[in-house]
Amino acid sequence: MGGDLLDVVINNNNILFTDASGVITTIEGIRLSKSGIIKENPDLENDDDWKAKGIDRFKKYVNKIKTENKKIEYVKDELQKHGYQPMFKQRGGFRPTKFK
Repeated sequence: MGGDLLDVVINNNNILFTDASGVITTIEGIRLSKSGIIKENPDLENDDDWKAKGIDRFKKYVNKIKTENKKIEYVKDELQKHGYQPMFKQRGGFRPTKFK
């Protein structure tokens, strides 16, 4: 998890993830830990449908964020909590820039 390279593409409200093997997927296709979802949503602890409900809440939250930069910062912060180290961000039509 923490040592993996991962590209995150944010296009409006669509968030796609690409792993080192080049597989592109939505949030439904990535490996999510129950403990991570429960940490953010404690009420789902005893819910059998914890993954689907956690993903749905994530999508609804991202849809509420108005600007692309704020969405980038939100996703970056969430991934950092789980051991990922952000390196670059890139907006459509621009060169990649390092996170500060």
